[in-house]
Amino acid sequence: MALHPSAEMMVQVLADSGLSFTPDATPEDRRAAMIAATTNPRFPKHPVHDVYDRTIPGPAGEIPVRVFRPSADVGRPLLLWFHGGGWVTGNLDTHDQLCRLLADHAGVVVVSVDYRLAPESKFPAAADDCLAAYEWALAHADEVGADAQRIAIGGDSAGGNLAAVVALDARERGIPQPTLQLLVYPVIEVEFDSAAMVDNAKGYFLEAESMRWFWEHYARTPADFDDPRFSPIRASDLSGLARAVVITAEYDPLRDQGEAYAEKLAQAGVPTEAVRADGLIHGFFGMHEFMPPGQDSWDVSVAALRESLRTA
Repeated sequence: MALHPSAEMMVQVLADSGLSFTPDATPEDRRAAMIAATTNPRFPKHPVHDVYDRTIPGPAGEIPVRVFRPSADVGRPLLLWFHGGGWVTGNLDTHDQLCRLLADHAGVVVVSVDYRLAPESKFPAAADDCLAAYEWALAHADEVGADAQRIAIGGDSAGGNLAAVVALDARERGIPQPTLQLLVYPVIEVEFDSAAMVDNAKGYFLEAESMRWFWEHYARTPADFDDPRFSPIRASDLSGLARAVVITAEYDPLRDQGEAYAEKLAQAGVPTEAVRADGLIHGFFGMHEFMPPGQDSWDVSVAALRESLRTA
């Protein structure tokens, strides 16, 4: 379908905010633009029972996390969330609203992970931090009022990549799988030849050259591109992984690689549901109130979390 009017408006708003891609942008420039675009004080924060910051142990020091509790009840399921931003931008604040919505709508404790960013900390630093966060959650969920037996992982964009990597890492290390991996327009591999990457290369917020910029900042060398911890679809075996929900957007350069990963997961015997948001662009998730075509993706995600975690 044609680009939805709400997506057209979003493209313009993001361009006006300075978040559109320029080849000479520095990481500091893009971080500042992302914070400005996602933390507008004019938009009230979605209310949840409790929100607080703390740290957890990581491979290179303490990792900041933000905990969102939907109620005072203890023993709630837990969703570990890895934010997007191309491994270079994004933090606890840029994804605060999304995590509030997920906690409230799915009835889960959400722990948002502020993993190390590139280029200061290149691959596999972000992946190592996210795996450490998952291992911490399995052993210490009770510290945030959650149930260690009911843990899902998820993330958007680069965070979707990290969630996929954590599931693979857990299997390789003999660590229990999460109940669900929620992969929202995930970065799955380095490629520039898919129809989505060619057709949506420019003009739809996330652009092909922007992805090149992110990949080059995250990788140590181009050899990293072939590592399954960088490009999960290049893993030789995807069997034995947690149930997956993969969300994509029609006008997103990452659409085809996300859908290819969903297909490869299904072929490996992993229960997988893929949902494409027609007419929308990268970045729509959680904005269904303003972008109606995103409602189905949200509903499927929340339902999958509730079902896999058995929340009321």
